[in-house]
Amino acid sequence: MTGPADDALVLASGNAGKIAELRAALAGGPTTVYALAERAPDGPPPPPEDAPDYAGNAAIKARHAAHLTGLPALADDSGLEVDALNGRPGVHSARYGGPGLDDAGRVAHLLDALRDVPDARRTARFVAVLALATPDGTLHATFEGTCEGRILHAPEGAHGFGYDPVFHATDLGQAFGTADPAAKRRVSHRAHALAAFAAWWDGPAGRALRAHRPVTPP
Repeated sequence: MTGPADDALVLASGNAGKIAELRAALAGGPTTVYALAERAPDGPPPPPEDAPDYAGNAAIKARHAAHLTGLPALADDSGLEVDALNGRPGVHSARYGGPGLDDAGRVAHLLDALRDVPDARRTARFVAVLALATPDGTLHATFEGTCEGRILHAPEGAHGFGYDPVFHATDLGQAFGTADPAAKRRVSHRAHALAAFAAWWDGPAGRALRAHRPVTPP
């Protein structure tokens, strides 16, 4: 097994799709990407995600994973922001509508909240923020990605998850629910955040962190 001093990175997630996306973003480089369960299979769950924003929640998870594994850790938090709802559900996207709702229930709650809102005012975006932390608790950087679109009046398609069936992505010209998964990954909020992280990780600051050298501010 790779030791803590090697060029390795832990993703604070058990989601196989997210692991694959991170590995693809860093493909060709020397970094080995691990899922948290690969390095700390019996570790305790992370503290509650009770921060007021995506960056704060991502930082909670990243610091937890870094502490458990002794490796730099990357974590994400994301949500849907609807302009007509003043940015809601936002950081509460996974719990929108209250406890007990599944994806379909949350989508129905969202559509009900927008039932009288015309197309021109149904603009929205998915937002993802990645946070990078090291075992000493230092939060080194955050990386944000967005995907602009609008909320449809009814679900379309069966691809994706969460709010995908009612999110019409501007860059794709179709709902995420009807999009080819590979096409969605190319334009998604997470893809943009991962691209920003990969550029940082392969740049001077990332190389210095991996070599355990402090970064001198410009």
